[in-house]
Amino acid sequence: QVQLVEIGGGVVQAGGSLRLSCAASGRTFSRNSMGWFRQAPGKEREFVASISWSGSSSYYADSVKGRFTITRDNALNLVYLQMDSLKPEDTAVYYCAASSSGSRWSAPRSEPDFGSWGQGTQVIVSS
Repeated sequence: QVQLVEIGGGVVQAGGSLRLSCAASGRTFSRNSMGWFRQAPGKEREFVASISWSGSSSYYADSVKGRFTITRDNALNLVYLQMDSLKPEDTAVYYCAASSSGSRWSAPRSEPDFGSWGQGTQVIVSS
């Protein structure tokens, strides 16, 4: 399994930007699809974005498409979530997740496909 630690949450005003990082341990990072999920107060955890092993393919929830960007650096075992044009409804705990599913050109988007999870980092967007 991959151990994951999220870094970079905080409080930001609406319209602002924030970048989350996820540091992964383990030699299999480059063979894992990576994803970001979030859970808002009183709501279920939902998919935000995922990226394939090589980084060549990425997927986004409709609610963040065009505003969020997921990238990865396999040499450093890091995955990032750049969040721009933030809205109050983006307020949530954000989780990094790893999956052995997918390939160099595809990544899963369903929570059950991800077997390793970080502890989460809080993002608050004030209006």
